[in-house]
Formats: sequence, C-alpha cells, structure tokens
Amino acid sequence: MRFQWIDAAPVRNIISALTARDADAVRFVGGCVRDSLLGHAPKDIDLATVLTPPQVIESLRAAGLSAAPTGIDHGTVTAISDHFPVEVTTLRADVSTDGRRATVAFTTDWAADARRRDFTLNALYLTPDLRLFDPVGGEGDLVAGRVRFIGAAEDRIREDYLRILRFFRFSARFAADFDRQGLSACATLKAGVGNLSAERVGDEFSKILSLPTAARAVAAMAETGVLAEIWPAPASLPALERAKQLDPDAPAPLGLAALWGDMGEGVDARLRLSNADGLRRRRAVERAPSIHASLTDQAVRALVYRYGAAGFHDALLLAQARSAMDLSRVRTVAAAFTPPPSPFSGNDALAGGVPEGPKVASVLNAAEARWIAEDFPPPSRAKAILAEEIARLTGKD
Repeated sequence: MRFQWIDAAPVRNIISALTARDADAVRFVGGCVRDSLLGHAPKDIDLATVLTPPQVIESLRAAGLSAAPTGIDHGTVTAISDHFPVEVTTLRADVSTDGRRATVAFTTDWAADARRRDFTLNALYLTPDLRLFDPVGGEGDLVAGRVRFIGAAEDRIREDYLRILRFFRFSARFAADFDRQGLSACATLKAGVGNLSAERVGDEFSKILSLPTAARAVAAMAETGVLAEIWPAPASLPALERAKQLDPDAPAPLGLAALWGDMGEGVDARLRLSNADGLRRRRAVERAPSIHASLTDQAVRALVYRYGAAGFHDALLLAQARSAMDLSRVRTVAAAFTPPPSPFSGNDALAGGVPEGPKVASVLNAAEARWIAEDFPPPSRAKAILAEEIARLTGKD
C-alpha cells in the first residue's frame, strides 16, 4: 500500500516508455521513496535513469508521451502523461564543484549517482517492481530518525553550501536529534552561506520557517552561528516558538516577523521575498503593537474590520508571540466577528448632493469612521450617519 502510486496509469505509461529500451533503465529516487517508506504520500515523483537525456526524450515521444527539456543541461527531462509530470534525471557524477553549482558527467553507475547526493535518506532508489536499492544506508537512518550526510559532511557541504540549510530543514522534519558531525561541519563552514544567491537562501530558509518544527531548526542554526549568516540582528527564538505553538502552519513571513520584529527591516531584500510575502511581514510588524489585552470587544471588532480577518490574525499571532501576552479573549472576540461590507458608496454621496471630487471621499471616510465607532449599526442607522455627514459638509439640514 505504501507504493500504490506506482500503479497510477500515468506513472506506468512513463515507466513502460523508458523500459522499452532497457528493462533496468529507471528507478524511483529521493523524496517519493523516502516519504513512502514512512507511510506518507509523496508530493512529486522523480526517476533516475541510465538513459541519456536525448534517449529519454526519444523514448517518451516514441510512446506518444510529452517530454519537456526542463533541466536538460543537468540531465533532467520532465515526462508528462495525462497531464501528470515526472522528472527523469540521468545518473550523474560530479566533475567539479564551487560551493554553488556542480559540473557533472553522465554515468551508468547507480552507486556513483548516490554518492553525489546530500543525505543518506535522499539516496534511496526503488525499482518499478519494488526492489529497494540502498547503497549508503539511508533506510536504516530513516527508520532510526537520523539525517546524516553521505560520506564526509564537510566534503558534501563544500560541493554546495545550500546543504547547510537543507541539513537543518531535513533534520527538523525527519530526525529525533541533530547529527553531531553534521552540526560541527555546518558550524565550521557557515560562512559559505554568504556565497549563495539571495534567492536560494530565501527559498530554503522560507521552507524551514514553514515547518511546524521550525523553532527547533532555527535554535540549532543560532547555536552553530548559521542564523547570523542569514540575518545578523538578534533573533527572538522564544517568539518563534510561541508563534508555532499558536499556529504550527504559520508561514515564513510570520516566522520572520516573530524572529526579528522591527529589526527585520532589510530582510525582505536579503532573502528576495516576493512582494506579497514582504508586505505580509511588514504589515504584521506594523500592526502587532495595536493589539493588546486591554482592548475592548468593540475595539477588537474595529481592528478586524480595518485589517481584514486574515490581516488581524497575522497581527494577533505576532503580538502574542513577541510579548507572551494572554490574548485569548481578543482571539475569541475576533473569531466570532465577520466583518460586514461597508454600507457606503460614492453613488450614495452623490445622490445626497455631494459634488464630484475629493469631498466624496471625505464624506465617505467620515461616515465610515462613525459607523465603526458605533460598532457597525444596521443599515437604517448607517443611512442616517451618511445623511448627517452630508449635511455637515453641505450645510443642509
């Protein structure tokens, strides 16, 4: 049952196409094997093959399947059957590395392909008839809850310094504790993180912060000095821990806000956050101080309306994480309130005699402020509020 996804028609179509040339041409590899051994459904499916990229493309197209050369320079072709994609990568051996990228040569040696990977639990291969190939002891580490570099940890890290961050992410996901040799190597080579592109660091650190166990990973990063290589400001580890206790699925922007608060100015650019993620982080930081235990229920509802339900949730989470205040009442009040749509429109103001132009916005803003202050009264009262504001502006009684 763990590998039932292998029997899906698109997967079988791709396997059949690639094994028509060589019966032992392909094996499943990496996360799909690892996750299935743990009883989890894989997020995606990867194949390793002895076929060269041109042979992969030829075999797929001969079977009537689509083939996209998505990473052909590094040996990867995306096979597509019934709109289902599977990445197919030719076995590789590293020729040279510079800490950011590798020059590879294609090979037919499965063990050589395994040795160039990062961790033992990511170097597990499975044949289409469910025979496990485990050349570096990955299954034992997976069962024992260990994340261990293949071979010498420092050698693997020097090949690609992003593996420092991946070590903390995979350890937080799969390990009961952090491997001592791995931690030592990460501490020794932490400066290499500075050689990586901001995009790669941002993507990997965001994945760490998105984990329910992010606090454990970030604490280990701080102890080894790796966290300071990402952003040098003092970090609040307790705030991140509280944020994840409140919402284990809190996304990376809120994790960043919890860690650094208003000292995180500039972290958006450092990590190349998307505009949406950067805005979410900044808004949570700006709004969190407005949320405190002494807020009246009416004031809570007013803030939910102004920030929106999602924006208020972010600010509330950050306020509680950064201050350790008991905001359970505030949370309960907010959860029970659905912000109503504004009952005011520009057409209503114009119909009431307000001339076109900036005075329309002035009347609407004033009316809305009173409507909020009166705790969102019904439409009849909203209509009266608008009439009073129009009269105030136009001088009509």
